[in-house]
Amino acid sequence: MTARPEAQPQTLTDTEAHRITRFDFTPGAETGWHVHGFDYVIVALSECNMKLEMPDGTVNEVLLPPGRTYHRPTGVEHNVINGGDAPMAFVEVEFKQGLDLDLLDQG
Repeated sequence: MTARPEAQPQTLTDTEAHRITRFDFTPGAETGWHVHGFDYVIVALSECNMKLEMPDGTVNEVLLPPGRTYHRPTGVEHNVINGGDAPMAFVEVEFKQGLDLDLLDQG
């Protein structure tokens, strides 16, 4: 267990086909360890200076400008941390039904 504050998720919509959640992070806040049950895409609402803790102990640093996206497949396990000095926010879209993520590789 860490002493980091928790990111604040807000479910915007949840249907049979998809779930859309907004995540707001204060500086240093984290999601906590989780495994994604669906393919997903995030859209940065602010500059997102993310540290992604991985199960093998590595930490990937990702800087995502506002409006940019990235996607990952089902099964990704990580802890997302706001590694910056400012609040950050993104929207996550989870696809509960099949989706060809290669079509999204233009973000």
